[in-house]
Amino acid sequence: MRKALVVGINYYENVSPLFGCVNDSFAVKAMLERHADGSVNFGVKHLAATGPSDLCDRDQLREAIESLFKGDGEVSILYFAGHGHIEATGGYLCSSDVKSGNDGVPLAEIMTMANQSRIQNRVIILDSCHSGVAGGSALQQKVAEISDGVTILTASTAEQYATEENGAGVFTNLLVDALGGAAGNLVGDVTPGGVYAHVDQSLGPWAQRPVFKTNVNRFVSLRKVQPPLELTDLRRISELFPVPGHHFQLDPTYEPERHESWVQDPQGVPAPIPEHNEIFSVLQKYNRVGLVVPEDAPHMWHAAMESKTVRLTVLGEHYRQLAEKGLI
Repeated sequence: MRKALVVGINYYENVSPLFGCVNDSFAVKAMLERHADGSVNFGVKHLAATGPSDLCDRDQLREAIESLFKGDGEVSILYFAGHGHIEATGGYLCSSDVKSGNDGVPLAEIMTMANQSRIQNRVIILDSCHSGVAGGSALQQKVAEISDGVTILTASTAEQYATEENGAGVFTNLLVDALGGAAGNLVGDVTPGGVYAHVDQSLGPWAQRPVFKTNVNRFVSLRKVQPPLELTDLRRISELFPVPGHHFQLDPTYEPERHESWVQDPQGVPAPIPEHNEIFSVLQKYNRVGLVVPEDAPHMWHAAMESKTVRLTVLGEHYRQLAEKGLI
């Protein structure tokens, strides 16, 4: 089972309204419901508070979160966009009916639900002010108290506000980009770590800073996207580079293009060999995604024409090992 609770609250009865949270929640919902190929991903429960007749009160929000983390399953995701509140007693997610902020749903209570859940992977994503307080120890905020299988990704630190631009949350806009494929790895998985890396790299040092806390043995895939390489090509990496540190020797027969003058040259440039050309095409794909680099040559073309070698990068060696173990 893969289930997600997506919450967006614009309308507040007693505090200032927000304007982009509901739209943000619809964007996240659309990403989580289906993989990039259209196949079913998460079963999504969506709460959107847009006005007096369509609000999300404390009891409704708390009960929905409690239900999210009940039972067994592979992964549960909580996404919340709305007001956040922090004081000496901790942080709170603000429902539509809050008056002071500390009458919202305590983050400590949400963390207890997540930490005690039997769901294999629990992912909490918060686009709210001061959300970085989530998971912190009651006595020492710099120490996270999260059980095995829990991941927290927040828009800002405990001291910061989460900002909006052009009617959308800055953090959620990057989150949606990441889920859409910007954070996909070479096998097409979007993981929480990949999402954080994308958000972190996209926000400058003076902007709001995302917070990432996790206690997992391996990252769960949040969404499948189109990988930049065909998996059949990627699996061949252990065939072309059978051992660590292997250098693949190229020569002009690997390059299919020939200039007319070369054909007339009596010294001759060796003719292309179709089997070599097919291998070279795969190596060029590896080069484009950072798995392979030419040695002593500026480009792959020069490496072939000057009979140089190519080698795996650190990332390439990682995927070589995966392929060798049959994990791709």
